[in-house]
Amino acid sequence: MCRSIRRSDNKPIISVSSRQAEMDRVLALKAGADDCVDVTCGSREMAARIEAVLRRSARRPAPPRVIVLDPLRIDVVTREVRVRGEPVALTGKEFDLLHMLAARPDAVVTRKELMASVWDTSWTDSSRTIDTHVRSLRVKLGASSWIITMRGVGYRMGRG
Repeated sequence: MCRSIRRSDNKPIISVSSRQAEMDRVLALKAGADDCVDVTCGSREMAARIEAVLRRSARRPAPPRVIVLDPLRIDVVTREVRVRGEPVALTGKEFDLLHMLAARPDAVVTRKELMASVWDTSWTDSSRTIDTHVRSLRVKLGASSWIITMRGVGYRMGRG
């Protein structure tokens, strides 16, 4: 249930479980619950936990629909990429990789983060997948300076 809610929304979730089922609580937290409480907790504790979860999940500004790093323009909703007004045809993974880097243009994104977010896996050992996609993106964007390699760490967005 948590995974289903998380796919469509970012509403706070508090799971309630029985005291004897520690594994149920662990699984609920791993599935996306923000907190997990014992069914025997009192009303004041439950109210305090609700307030804490609501504080942590207070409305954050919506991520931008369009990311502009002149002359690069990425429309997150339509998944369209343009350089100097010209459309750039990207595969789904190339778009996801570019979007992840462009959403945090001043940050270094580790290979581990990229594999987890774009390929939904933690396997990074001897994988050339990221390198191959970065190489392809650089060619399609028209300059290798769009994506900067941070040796031994990951990548960050450049300025073309």
